[in-house]
Amino acid sequence: MKQSLEDEFTVFVADRGQALLRIAYALTGDRGAAEDLVQGALAKAYARWPRIHSDAEAYVRRILYNDRASLWRRPGRRREVSVAEVPDRAGPGAHDEDVTERLALREALLALPARQRAVLVMRYLEDRSVEETAEALGCRPGTVASQASRALAKLRVSAGDRITELGGAR
Repeated sequence: MKQSLEDEFTVFVADRGQALLRIAYALTGDRGAAEDLVQGALAKAYARWPRIHSDAEAYVRRILYNDRASLWRRPGRRREVSVAEVPDRAGPGAHDEDVTERLALREALLALPARQRAVLVMRYLEDRSVEETAEALGCRPGTVASQASRALAKLRVSAGDRITELGGAR
């Protein structure tokens, strides 16, 4: 790869790396898994950089979604750690209310099916349109709308009125 293209890739990673990591974290719910997902996506992008450098971010995001979806499709490959005893949970008055709400929302998000979580990440974290989300996920806009609607309904049930307070559906 030419030096200028390598420099361009390095600048891209420096500029957009944290945004990509936030997206990956929202998809995985785990910092280590998110870092691995981003690293794999950037490695794939680097190999194709001469062809994709003009539209790199969209390409890398698509790799993130596709790689994560591949893991969702293979449940046997999930890493789980078994423990002898369930960890202690903090009491209701131990945390600041904002932190408690965020944790409840996070748990509710992680309980959603993978595709619904991906739709919410793209629509509300990345502020993408229904059409952009559908194109990135390789489905129809109607599927995106129905998945978002179902996901938000599940969040409202599991996290209560906190979702409405945080902005609800757009």
